[in-house]
Amino acid sequence: MNTKLVEDIASAVLYEGYLLYPYRATALKNQQRWNFGVLYPRRYVEQQTGADAWKMQTECLVVTDSSATLEVRVRFLHLTAQGAMERQLDSPLVALSHLMARPVRQNFVEADVELEAKEVASGVYSIRCTIFNTSACAAATRDEALHHSLVSTHTILSVEGGEFVSLLDPPDRLRELASACQNVGAWPVLVGEPGQRTTMLSSPIILYDYPQIAPESPGALFDGTEIDEILTLRIMTLTDEEKLEMANGDERARQILERTESMPVEQFMKMHGVLRR
Repeated sequence: MNTKLVEDIASAVLYEGYLLYPYRATALKNQQRWNFGVLYPRRYVEQQTGADAWKMQTECLVVTDSSATLEVRVRFLHLTAQGAMERQLDSPLVALSHLMARPVRQNFVEADVELEAKEVASGVYSIRCTIFNTSACAAATRDEALHHSLVSTHTILSVEGGEFVSLLDPPDRLRELASACQNVGAWPVLVGEPGQRTTMLSSPIILYDYPQIAPESPGALFDGTEIDEILTLRIMTLTDEEKLEMANGDERARQILERTESMPVEQFMKMHGVLRR
């Protein structure tokens, strides 16, 4: 498995929407963000008549026998006064035979992760991972609730001794089983080198199998729906006052500004476009 490729995609998901152009805290679009993969405290959700989510569910298929083992990583951001901290919850390697006999539920600080497995056809197993925000916070406002939330939540599932099934393009014999998988708040896709089937990324952002970061991209801009060249040009047009606010704000915003202003012409021209077969 190409570990770096998987980590790069997962990091792009983790920071999608972290900051948006013009990358200033006073900009309206940066005063209310985090629309992807947010799991709020359950009490807050219930107070808001269930408009937001407090749990996320991933379900996918593995072709193997029950001796295969599964490893699960849940990743999210924890908001702080200075920005955000990366958090990761690791479930230990577990055999499918053990999960079939008894689901595994682990308690972390303000979060639970539950793993289940069942045989749905000969040699085909359904894997279900459910993430719960278990914070007891009874926040009155969204901003307060966000500081007790799991933000940009996503899951990386790895299997040894088996292969995952694409839910976007399953083989005909497994199409009905694939369509029966219930995913809530996230969708699992194959990640790694094309053709590899040992790792899935369950993302709150719609992705296709084997997503990749464009090699022409010089670094994170936190907005995968935009084009790097356009965002870079926009940053160049900011006033000195706007650039000063950007530099004195979030550390990652400062890094974007420094990278943009020191970018060689050759690197900038690479972002203009490329033809691939």
